[in-house]
Amino acid sequence: MSKDLIKEAQRCLQCKNPQCQKGCPIATDIPGFISSFLSGSIDEAGQRIFENNPLSIICSLVCPHEHQCEGHCILGKKGDPVKISNIENYVSEYFLTRGSEEPKVPLDSRIAVIGSGPAGLTAAFYLAGKGHKITLFEAQDRVGGFLRYGIPEFRLSKNILDKIGQKLLSMGVKIRPNTLIGPVITIDTLFEDGYDAVFIGTGVWRPNVLRIKGESLGHVHYAIDYLRSPEAYNLGNKVCVVGGGNSAMDVARTVIRNGAKDVMILYRRDRESMPARDVEIDMAKIDGVKFQFFTSPVEILDSGIKCVKTTVVDDKLHIIPDSEFIIPADSVLIAASQGPQKNIVSTTEGIDINDRGLLITDTHGMTTREGVYASGDVVTGAKNVVEAVRMARDVAEEIHRYVLEK
Repeated sequence: MSKDLIKEAQRCLQCKNPQCQKGCPIATDIPGFISSFLSGSIDEAGQRIFENNPLSIICSLVCPHEHQCEGHCILGKKGDPVKISNIENYVSEYFLTRGSEEPKVPLDSRIAVIGSGPAGLTAAFYLAGKGHKITLFEAQDRVGGFLRYGIPEFRLSKNILDKIGQKLLSMGVKIRPNTLIGPVITIDTLFEDGYDAVFIGTGVWRPNVLRIKGESLGHVHYAIDYLRSPEAYNLGNKVCVVGGGNSAMDVARTVIRNGAKDVMILYRRDRESMPARDVEIDMAKIDGVKFQFFTSPVEILDSGIKCVKTTVVDDKLHIIPDSEFIIPADSVLIAASQGPQKNIVSTTEGIDINDRGLLITDTHGMTTREGVYASGDVVTGAKNVVEAVRMARDVAEEIHRYVLEK
C-alpha cells in the first residue's frame, strides 16, 4: 500500500456536512469509507462503496472528479483537494478482487437486462443482489458495453471489466453474449418465456452524421466504430478528427498510439467551448494532438477536408465569408456524438420514442409498455458513467417493487 495514499486519506477533515458527498451525483459516503479505510476496515470500506455504486472502480477512473467530489472538497478552496478518486480506486479494486457477496434468498422472479454498459451492469448488480434471477443480454462478445468498446485501454483497463463480469457470475447472473435483442429474440419472446420485467440499457451506438458531402468516402470513419476495434483500421499518417467532446480526445489519442504521425482535432468554436474535460484536452496535447479552432468542415475530399473559418458573435456561430481552405488528410474520423439504435423499438409494439429516438419513460423509469423499464443513455442521451449508475440504481429499485407487487 502506498504511503502517499495513506497520507492523502489522513488529509480528509471528516466534515460533519461533507461537501464532497454533495458534489457526488450518487452521494457516495466519502468520509465514511475513508474513515473505514484508515481504521484498517478495508472490507467494510469496499462494501460501503459497492452497495452505493457497484461501478465505483470505473467511476474512480473516468468521472470528472474536478467538478464533482474533489471539486467540492473544502480543502480545495485554498489548496489541493483530497485525491478522493485515488483512495476510492484502491478500495474498490481490493473489494472487487477479494470481496464476496452473501448468498441471497432467491425470489421467484425472472428479470431480463438488455445491454451491459453502465446502466445494464448497475441494474444487474442491484436486482441480483435482491435475489431476482437475472439474465444479462449483450450484443457483443464481452460485457462492458461502451465501457469496453468506447473507452480506450489506456483510460480503462479491460481487465477491470472482466473482473466485473466474474463478480456478476458469482452472484448468479446468467450472461448471454452475442445476443442482439430485437431481430430474433424480441421483447415479446422474453415475456412469453416467463420474464416478469425487462430493463433496457442499450446505450447510444448509432453515430451522428455531419451531413456534408463526402461522408461516405472510404477514408471516413466514425469515432464509435473506430474505438470498438482500432486495430482493424489503416488510417495513414495524417488524420483529422472532427468534434470537441471526450470521444474526440479518446479517438485522437488512440490514433496516435496506433502509429499516425500527424493528428489534428477540428472544432468550430474555441477551446473554452469544447465539451471535453480540460484534463482530457491537456492530455491530448501532451500526446501530440494538434488543435484547430474556429474551423467547420463543409465537404470531405479524397485528399482531405474542405473547411471554412468561423467566428462567434453574441454567442452565435457565424461563417466567415470567402474563408474556404483545405486541410490535407489521409483519413477523417467523425466524433459528433451518438444516438440510439432501433433494434428493439422496431420489433416491439407499445414502446414510444421521442424525436431524438430516445426511449420515453415515466418518473419510475417504465417505458410506455407495461413491465418494460429503461435507463441510461438510451433515455437521456450520452451522459457520464456516474449519472447512468445513479439512474439505473433508482430504476432497479422500482423494478424490484413492481415485480414483488405483481
